[in-house]
Amino acid sequence: MSATPIVANTLDDVLAKLESIIARSIKEKDRSGYFAALYYKVTLKVKEGIAAGQFGDGANISRLDVQFANRYFQAYDQWQQGKPVTKSWEVALNATKQRSCLILQHLLLGMNAHINLDLGIATCEVAAGNLEAIRTDYNNINLILSSLTYGVISQLNILSPFMSVLGFRGTRSNSMLVQFSMGNARDGSWCFAEVLAQQQGTAWNDCITQRDSEIAELGGSLIKNSGFLKIGIWLIHLFENKNVRYIIDVLNDFKKPYKKELAGFKFISKNKGL
Repeated sequence: MSATPIVANTLDDVLAKLESIIARSIKEKDRSGYFAALYYKVTLKVKEGIAAGQFGDGANISRLDVQFANRYFQAYDQWQQGKPVTKSWEVALNATKQRSCLILQHLLLGMNAHINLDLGIATCEVAAGNLEAIRTDYNNINLILSSLTYGVISQLNILSPFMSVLGFRGTRSNSMLVQFSMGNARDGSWCFAEVLAQQQGTAWNDCITQRDSEIAELGGSLIKNSGFLKIGIWLIHLFENKNVRYIIDVLNDFKKPYKKELAGFKFISKNKGL
């Protein structure tokens, strides 16, 4: 078993790293900041929950969250340096260079790589051979993810007014975001963790490699548009907000952990391009 490289040691480290990614994304008008902004909000929610005593073992859930985040940081840093990353993250991060992708697609691609691949690995690393002992903490992380889902839908309503054309937003039953990210992804991640926990030596890496290929293929399907879907996404994209700074701000609930980057910035037209 190979451990994930350490970038952050505490939740405060995670938040600080996310702030730096957000600030850099704003400065460089980089769409990879969309997922980072959403992630910042999730991590802040975890920290607040621990402080409020919402979890039975705050220290343990903090360890899981930090380990989980380190996999994202590792992928982001290596990608920025032009180094190889997992196929799942390669699909997600390379897509940030595509202007034609919807905001929703960027978020789903990040969730795909991080939840479907990284969460299972991080869970096994923290469990250290006793996977069942961490099940409660795993479920608590999932509850936090679920609690934020409908807030994200509301934000997308602001940013993508035409998304209802294809039913990509809306009620609990027809939201693409809910259907993709919250149910099947989390359940599948736990099943993957159960399989991975049984592996040793090279079998551990082989299991991850196979899972990575499967998740990368799933990610690719999220941006391979054809037929009516292609026309609909083109229409949505035509009217979608394209101001990277503003999009990051909305996704992060205007919390502005990056105030210096936004100081003096005036949104003359929120719908202007880059």
